[in-house]
Amino acid sequence: MLPPPDLCSILRIPFLILLLSLPAKASSFNLTLPNQHPYPEAVAHEVQRKVNASLSRRELLSTTVHDQAQCLTGNPIDDCWKCDPNWANNRQRLADCAIGFGQAAMGGKGGQIYMVTDSSDHDAANPTPGTLRHAVIQDEPLWIIFAANMQIKLKHELIVNSFKTIDGRGANVEITGGGCITLQYVSNIIIHNIHIYDCVPSGNTNIRSSPTHVGWRGKSDGDGISIFSSRNLWIDHCALSHCTDGLIDAIMGSTAITISNSFFTHHNEVMLLGHDDKYLPDSGMQVTIAFNHFGLGLVQRMPRCRRGYIHVVNNDFTEWKMYAIGGSANPTINSQGNRYIAPPDPDAKEVTKRVETDEKDWSDWNWRTDGDMMVNGAFFVPSGEGLSAQYARASSVEPKSSGLIDQLTLNSGVLGGPRDNSVSISYGGGSTTGDSANGHGGSGSAPGGDGDFFGMIFGSGAPPPPPPPTPSALVFLSLLIILISCMITNQGALL
Repeated sequence: MLPPPDLCSILRIPFLILLLSLPAKASSFNLTLPNQHPYPEAVAHEVQRKVNASLSRRELLSTTVHDQAQCLTGNPIDDCWKCDPNWANNRQRLADCAIGFGQAAMGGKGGQIYMVTDSSDHDAANPTPGTLRHAVIQDEPLWIIFAANMQIKLKHELIVNSFKTIDGRGANVEITGGGCITLQYVSNIIIHNIHIYDCVPSGNTNIRSSPTHVGWRGKSDGDGISIFSSRNLWIDHCALSHCTDGLIDAIMGSTAITISNSFFTHHNEVMLLGHDDKYLPDSGMQVTIAFNHFGLGLVQRMPRCRRGYIHVVNNDFTEWKMYAIGGSANPTINSQGNRYIAPPDPDAKEVTKRVETDEKDWSDWNWRTDGDMMVNGAFFVPSGEGLSAQYARASSVEPKSSGLIDQLTLNSGVLGGPRDNSVSISYGGGSTTGDSANGHGGSGSAPGGDGDFFGMIFGSGAPPPPPPPTPSALVFLSLLIILISCMITNQGALL
């Protein structure tokens, strides 16, 4: 007579069934990456709170301290440091000014100042002291600045080591040529106030990545900034254009990234976030895209997302040929307070594109539009939770006038440098999305009144409570705990 089965044996079958069902529910069991935030909605709300606070401060000072109010724009990043007349004597304060998912990027904070005095790039394997390549490969934290205006024409990709800030303030710094910038298996990088353009593929050579390591590199793609399995990154006030592949590509489980105040022009595939539809670690990718200008000569991918959570907030999209925001493999797209100006082409008015995916497969993807300004017939197709009235009420969207975008993106691009803005554009009127578009508030007035200058204030301003675990997650975890206990007790295999 066979002995009766024990509890562990009984539970193995339902555990297997639940485990096999996980691919269909992959979004409920996102893989955790280093520095992935457990509650991305809270990060998005905090960005909105900071914008509201900065705009409110500007409005208050306009009636009391007029000179300081003229410097402030309401952009919380710039207002954090830019109005200090002695900013050059306290450059590292910039590291405290980031917002969004990349706000923890320290760069070279706490490290020494390294001044680049030599614009050459003669030997990628043995860089000359005083060059940018020599600075970025060092092991210790460094805050890298530039002695004068310079064009750095790279021979090969510039491989940056962790804990570095490339700070171009006070000089006109251009990076071009082979590569260009590669962030691979690194963390805590700040790239600020740099022109990056005409980047082309290069490689098949030895390149130094640290003082103690030189390695063979195959051919690069020709991205402006290539991000590979890296985290805690902040790209701010850069101007990017005319590269062979992407202007910024972030893949292979990269996360905790903020791209802000930058100026993108003259390019086809602007920004790729995510390696491959089947690459599950990119489910933990979290990126904030804020206060950028997407402009002249752009075609698509602003960004193009695979998996992950992408917060697109207060950007100005003035041109695209195909679409602005695209995605596949069920990314979350949270679009808030942007201005989308559609091209004349009647077949390219849609902001969004689900890439190579049938509607029956993307209808439950969480793509939201709240407080966005739609101009010249632009329209955003929401889906999933983005369609629910519950989300619209929770976000309390009250869009203000389109002048808010002009104000928040006033200084996007390289400060004091050319940014392809020689043509004056009249935007005209437009429609807004969210509750206000349906007549539930939002007069389109100038900032003032209720103090909701950002257009997205959330009740008391406190971050939302963490979402409770789903029932399926609780069942899965309970079964897993019981089976692990059995394995320890019986010293047997789990399955």
